[in-house]
Amino acid sequence: MTTLATQITPEQAKFLPSELDIQFYEEHGWYKSSFILPEEVVDLAIEGAEKFYRGERDGVLKTTEGIVDWTPQDSNKLRNNEFVSLQKKELRQLALNPVLGAIAARLTKSSQMRLLDDQLISKPPKTNTPIGWHTDRSYWATCSSEKLLTAWIPFIDCDESLGPLVVIDRSNHWSGLEHMRLFNHSNLEELETKFAGEGKEIVKVPMTLKKGQVSFHNGWTVHGSYPNRSDRIRTAMIVHYQDGNNHYRPYWDSEGREVHMFDEKLCRKLPNGDPDFSDPDVFPVVWSAS
Repeated sequence: MTTLATQITPEQAKFLPSELDIQFYEEHGWYKSSFILPEEVVDLAIEGAEKFYRGERDGVLKTTEGIVDWTPQDSNKLRNNEFVSLQKKELRQLALNPVLGAIAARLTKSSQMRLLDDQLISKPPKTNTPIGWHTDRSYWATCSSEKLLTAWIPFIDCDESLGPLVVIDRSNHWSGLEHMRLFNHSNLEELETKFAGEGKEIVKVPMTLKKGQVSFHNGWTVHGSYPNRSDRIRTAMIVHYQDGNNHYRPYWDSEGREVHMFDEKLCRKLPNGDPDFSDPDVFPVVWSAS
């Protein structure tokens, strides 16, 4: 698969966050865009997702060991598939949209944005499909950068009944989140009680967006999602971005075990044997100031 253009047009540049938007993101840990994705762009991604779920592929992952990869043989609840951008061209086109990269770069004051990871998540209608409170950064422990962030892209208008992404306002400033890998912990109230007991203020903000809008959140922002109570399927693509200075670092958990992430299995190695988080085949540049 080829890398797409990494520059934006003057018209697209009008969608970039203002200085006030950047200040808000730094303080609150999240940002909602205006209508930055034309309907035909989202519709192409929807077409790609439908083909993906039918089993059509344009590319094959080097390995699937350890990856989250829903198949039709699994339960008809939450569908979660990782690195779909390496497997379906229409989804890759969305993940590498330079407007998304330019916004991510501006929010983090970076001169370059590369892809880090992505997911296609779908919630069938009227299902108990919450996603537990977690931080993305805790899953990326072997990344050196503190500028990592995530774009959440719903494929339809998404109100609270569809189970949208929900962030906890200002949680990006909380401490003790390094091991908060609780994506599959569905009891949201239990964790909220724990947060409150630690004196943390819990202000939940649902990312209710219209088709064509995108939300961005800091890698340390605590987030999850509600069940889909509606009679419509809720599909969204989640794209994780890394700045140009991010690189591999060894990391050990609280029990002294070395931590790794799936991304390391897909990319090339540096001369010293470390995973290369700038491998253009896996982590292409999405936007660059140059």
